[in-house]
Amino acid sequence: MFPELGQFSLILALLLALLLAVVPLTGSLTGRPILQDFARPLAAGQFVFVALAFALLTQAFVTDDFSVAYVANNSNSLLPWYYKFSAVWGSHEGSLLLWILILTGWTLAVAIFSRRLPAAMIAQVLSIMGIISSSFLLFSIITSNPFSRLLPNVPADGADLNPLLQDIGLIAHPPMLYMGYVGFSVAFAFAIAALINGRLDAAWARWSRPWTTVAWAFLSLGIALGSWWAYYELGWGGWWFWDPVENASLLPWLAGTALMHSLAVTEKRGVFKSWTVLLAIITFSLSLMGAFLVRSGVLTSVHAFASDPERGVFLMVLLAVTVISSLTLYAFRAPVVHSRVRYGSLSREVFLLLNNVLLIAAMLLVLVGTVYPLVLDYFDMGRLSIGKPFFDITFTPVAIAIGLLMGAGIFSRWKKTDSGWLGQRLLWPAACSLILATLVPLLFGDFEPWAFVGVFTASWVAVATLQDLWQKSASSRGRLAGARRQSRSYYGMVLGHLGLAITMAGISVVSNYGSEREVRMSPGDSIEIHGLTFNFVRVGQRQGPNYTAESAEVVISRDGNPVVTLFPEKRQYQVRRNIMTEAGIDAGLFRDLFVALGEKVGDNAWALRLQYKPLLRWVWLGALFMAAGGLLAISDRRYRIRSRQQAAEVADHEANATTVVANRVAP
Repeated sequence: MFPELGQFSLILALLLALLLAVVPLTGSLTGRPILQDFARPLAAGQFVFVALAFALLTQAFVTDDFSVAYVANNSNSLLPWYYKFSAVWGSHEGSLLLWILILTGWTLAVAIFSRRLPAAMIAQVLSIMGIISSSFLLFSIITSNPFSRLLPNVPADGADLNPLLQDIGLIAHPPMLYMGYVGFSVAFAFAIAALINGRLDAAWARWSRPWTTVAWAFLSLGIALGSWWAYYELGWGGWWFWDPVENASLLPWLAGTALMHSLAVTEKRGVFKSWTVLLAIITFSLSLMGAFLVRSGVLTSVHAFASDPERGVFLMVLLAVTVISSLTLYAFRAPVVHSRVRYGSLSREVFLLLNNVLLIAAMLLVLVGTVYPLVLDYFDMGRLSIGKPFFDITFTPVAIAIGLLMGAGIFSRWKKTDSGWLGQRLLWPAACSLILATLVPLLFGDFEPWAFVGVFTASWVAVATLQDLWQKSASSRGRLAGARRQSRSYYGMVLGHLGLAITMAGISVVSNYGSEREVRMSPGDSIEIHGLTFNFVRVGQRQGPNYTAESAEVVISRDGNPVVTLFPEKRQYQVRRNIMTEAGIDAGLFRDLFVALGEKVGDNAWALRLQYKPLLRWVWLGALFMAAGGLLAISDRRYRIRSRQQAAEVADHEANATTVVANRVAP
């Protein structure tokens, strides 16, 4: 009964989503407020029924209802309760339902927190999000029903959750990633609504900006969690493999970063309006492309959810319709938008524009490296593998250029910046960065050019950011009073830039100075790596809740003094009989020690992977700083308080909407 109720809830949610897609939009185009007023109740209704369906699917997992095919294929009675909960989104059908839940949640959030905006604009935004919800609900009901039954042949037990996904990181990673992916639909909806109205102005950018920023923050967290999970769970000790599905999350992040900065320029200076709208369309389209890659069967990856070509066709059609329709509207509307604002060649506007161009260039490099092999394979033109060497050669220089430009742009001013004044401001960051970059080979023993350049760039961004904060905190009442005078949006920018610098420093050092050895060892053997002695003590047996494990003991010491004892494992799961590697890791702020137990290679010998990874944690620490900066920025008071200026902007929008409607209906 409960699964049928869940299916019925999805059908009701689809009906409400279709009404949301049609009724408020019709009201905004015809000037009928009574139809516009349906937007918020319909948004709330579709969320309630999707949430009910999700809760009923969760209940099926927790109660081991193996009459539901999706539960039988992805759970087991021996599975711990918290993995039963995360198993709800452990495969395609449930993860798609989670995607829809988050999408309808974003729609409801827009309905609740945008009450001060023009009614016609919000009706259009919610209708556009209703169109997106309708598409995914239709996709779920027709091709990916999570409530399908296995009646009357109900299995006694389930096939178990994929052991790779039986991890605490997978409880948080997909929701965070989807919050970012789906969150960009809000920026997309605002952009399309602005195109419909022909109102690409500073007010539109201000309304759209906080939603874009919070989506970007969640996507940053999601990518960091995925990288962290890959590092410790897959057993090979890598934190980024340039896997197509990993790239699928990086693509909208790069475009979203450009969009976030472009919105700031449009809001403050009223320029780059057409460019900003185009970035909103590109960012959401890349989010849809990510959904297509992981669910279409066009690639094989540990991150992919499905391999059904029919589902891929549905998503391909959805992606094509979204891109073609939005770009067609853009082609008709954008050319009539003009900016009459002037700015100099060294202004902040130019620095942000150049940074946007570089971000899109980086995105295109990742896109080509990801899609080109798939296109070749699809048309039977041969197989090509594009991996780390390609991206190291092409992506790294662009990332360095972005950092260098960012450090210089921090000191630039709107409209015009004096070149002599700017040069003086850059002397101190340049000197400090050169010193810090020179210390790296002294600390690690070898000169690695890319490590030197990467640390220089990271230091350049960090020192420039802190110097700017120091200068802006200057006040006759003292530094503390000056610091309090700065807005939360400014401090969010500071955290974001520092986070990027920390991540760049971590990537530069761990990529060039990390050590890795794959060795054959017997109990009693030892080997030295980076001044540390890894002593292989023994291998024993351990029983887990739904697996058995061979657990090794490895004592790591320095100069005869114990540093840490690690216990890497080789686990065999009882139901699926999968053999998984569980690495032993000693995590630290300045270095990680990593030991993975491989196969038995003799009567008493084992293959082990030993790694020393300096500054690895900085990669994820920087991502946390960036996400915290985004969340702090959206708490700025100008996004919470309706000032007289905002009230005037709303009134102006409503008056313009009335004029547009009158012109449409005039004989």
